[in-house]
Amino acid sequence: MSVPRISSIHPLRAVEGGRVTIEGDDLVPDEAGASLPIITMGGVQTRVVFASRRVVSALVPSGLNGGRTPVRIDGGSGETAFIDVGRAVATGLHQVDSPAIDGEGTLFVTYSGTRGERAPVSVFRIRSDGYREPFVTGITNATSLVFAPDGHLHVSSRFEGTVYRVADDGSFEVVATDLGVACGMAFSADGTLYVGDRSGTVFRVATSGHATAFATLPASIAAFHLAWGHDDGLYASAPTLSPYDRVYRIDRTGRVEPVSSTFGRPQGLAFDTHGVLHVVEALAGVSGVYRLDRDGNRNCVLAGPRLVGITFDSFGGFVVASSETAYQFDATRRPSA
Repeated sequence: MSVPRISSIHPLRAVEGGRVTIEGDDLVPDEAGASLPIITMGGVQTRVVFASRRVVSALVPSGLNGGRTPVRIDGGSGETAFIDVGRAVATGLHQVDSPAIDGEGTLFVTYSGTRGERAPVSVFRIRSDGYREPFVTGITNATSLVFAPDGHLHVSSRFEGTVYRVADDGSFEVVATDLGVACGMAFSADGTLYVGDRSGTVFRVATSGHATAFATLPASIAAFHLAWGHDDGLYASAPTLSPYDRVYRIDRTGRVEPVSSTFGRPQGLAFDTHGVLHVVEALAGVSGVYRLDRDGNRNCVLAGPRLVGITFDSFGGFVVASSETAYQFDATRRPSA
C-alpha cells in the first residue's frame, strides 16, 4: 500500500478560511471508493475541497494560534510541511480599505459602518503588545488611513467627502473637503496628498487644503485604493462590474497607464520594504494577496477569504484585513514545505 507524502504547499501564507493547495504523491489512495484524505493544520482537521493523487486543496481551519503551523496528512511520511498562518489581532471591525502601521509598530484600524452611521469609535489603536483602545471618535464612515511623512495619521470619510489630520491625542482637524466619495489616500515623498473619489477622480491636495483633479479612472463599485510607489508613481485599484479589472500607475503629470489587467476585484494596495507591490484580490475562488512583479506577472503569496486591505511595517512584517478582522504576520523567514 502506498504512503502519502507532501512535497509542497502553495501559497505558504494564509488566514483562516484561506484555500491552500497541497502537492505530493499518493495523497489519495489509488483504490476504488477511496475517501478524502485527512489533512490537519496545527492539529486541527481541515475541510478538503478537492483531492487527487497529486493535488489536494484544503481550507485553513479557524481556532489556530497563528505563526509557523505544521501541515500533516494522515498516514503520511517524510518531513513535516509548514505554512505561516496569520494571527488575529483585532476583530469586530469594519474595514473598507487597508489598515495603517506607524513607525513604532502600532496598528490602526477602523469601524467604518454603513453609510451615514455614527459609530461609537471611528479608529482603534492596537499597540505592539496587543492592547487595543479607542483612538478617534466622531468621524462618520472613517474609510482610509495613511500616515503623512511628518508622522500624522490622516483619515478619510466617504460620507462627508473630507480628509482629517489626527493629533496624538485622537483629536482631529479638517485637511480638505468636497472630495466626493473620498476613499483611498497616499502621500508622495514630497508630502503631497492624493485622494481617490470613488466616482472616478483622483485629487491632488495642496498644503493649503485646496484640491484639484489630478487623474481620472473608471468609477468604482467599492472604493479607490491608492499607494505611492518607490518608482515615484501613484498606483491605484478601483473594482468595477467588469470581469477583469486593472491596477493602474499614474505618473507625476496625471497620465494613467495599466500595469496589470489580470485581477477580478483588486482592492487594497501596499509596497513592501523592498519596493514590491502587493495587491489584495477579493474575487471568490482566488481571493488572497498577490505580489505584482515589475514585469506585470502576479504570484499568489497569501490565501484568505473576504480580504480588503494590506499594510507593511518597517520591520518586514505586515497585516492583512478582512472587513471584520485584522491578521498579523511577523517578520520571519519564509516558511518551507
